[in-house]
Amino acid sequence: MELINALGLNVKILLAQLINFGVLVFVIYKFAYGPIMKVLDERQEKIEKGISNANEAGKKLVQIEEKEKLVLAEAKKEAQEIIKKAQEIAESGKAQIIETTKQEAANIMANTQKKIEQEREKIMGEIKGEISGLILTVTEKIINEKLDNDKDKKLVEDMIVSIK
Repeated sequence: MELINALGLNVKILLAQLINFGVLVFVIYKFAYGPIMKVLDERQEKIEKGISNANEAGKKLVQIEEKEKLVLAEAKKEAQEIIKKAQEIAESGKAQIIETTKQEAANIMANTQKKIEQEREKIMGEIKGEISGLILTVTEKIINEKLDNDKDKKLVEDMIVSIK
């Protein structure tokens, strides 16, 4: 005690200050440290949860990007298949158009051939008629007398057969 008195310390005041300090530490611990630590712990949890959510969001973003690439690749594949089918349809349509055109050309040729044949027959008929007339005229001049109609027809027909 003498040392304490030599230093000029009052034991009662020192003891009162120690008790005050203990009470202050207890009060701070009880009312300030606990709630502050609770707030800090909650904040730490929120931060960890945010980091976890960010990591999950990053993983989901990567998954979404991968799915997007797959969907895009599939869409490109489907588009190429559609283009291929359209080209095949166009080719078949082209082939059908060509075939139809060929058939129409063949029909036109056949019709033209028929018309030519009809015209030829018509002209041949006209020529036969003219030849018959000429033959009759020539025959009349040669014979200088006219035969009856039955004999005329028979004579003309014989001449036509001999011309062919």
